[in-house]
Amino acid sequence: MTQGMWHTQKDGDVVTLARALPARFDVSATASFPMLARTRLAHQIRQDMWRALRNIRGFSPVVRVERCDTGLRVTAGGRVPQPISRHIAERVEGLLCDEDLRARWIKCARVRVSG
Repeated sequence: MTQGMWHTQKDGDVVTLARALPARFDVSATASFPMLARTRLAHQIRQDMWRALRNIRGFSPVVRVERCDTGLRVTAGGRVPQPISRHIAERVEGLLCDEDLRARWIKCARVRVSG
């Protein structure tokens, strides 16, 4: 499924959101989240990651959200032109650990139960 220029792939417990296919992680960081709406969470993380790293020429974001026993496991990062700078992975990790961003993502992606 494509929304604009973003590709969403769903495979069982995994949702992958990527700018370019096939999705590839040259740099990545991971974080755990409670059970949330996976696609909404992926889009929220993708938006902030794109804002933070859009000045890196050739960067192509990827967010992978996997359902696991304890909630969700998020891998964020993407394709980076060679040579890869270590600071890019550190910036992605900082983004995933930012408490204000995490709170906003969780609020936006919270699963709403009706009835």
